[in-house]
Amino acid sequence: MTKNKKPSEKSAKKSMKLSGHQQVVEFMDNLEHPLKEEIEAVRKIILSANKQINEHIKWNAPSFQFENEDRITFNLHGTGYFRLIFHCGAKNKDNIGQENLFDDTTGILEWVAGDRAIVKFTDINDVKAKEKKLSEVITKWIEVTVLRK
Repeated sequence: MTKNKKPSEKSAKKSMKLSGHQQVVEFMDNLEHPLKEEIEAVRKIILSANKQINEHIKWNAPSFQFENEDRITFNLHGTGYFRLIFHCGAKNKDNIGQENLFDDTTGILEWVAGDRAIVKFTDINDVKAKEKKLSEVITKWIEVTVLRK
């Protein structure tokens, strides 16, 4: 005689849709990356830069939204580093080839297009050295990209 087993707590949770924050917590819990501590530190900087920023998983990494539009996404594919991609959401393509969205007075942004830039991190000292500038850039990025809508 076979018994019906109760679904495990883990599978029961999987059947419920996770919030964006829960997705990121689960992702970070399972992340195996040599710079995991640094990634978590940068994640905290982003979330503390503006209380209206929320997070979810996009491109197999934590991504951060403002007013339900993706603005900043981790790229974790490097060796010995990781990057933050600053962008204007998936639908915005009208600024390609144009001037940068703003003058980056911090000097930490590497512009790859007029509406897309990267910040690269190599270790915890690099994260600490860029913390204040990163907060400034996040605030400015949100301000400028929200105005462009």
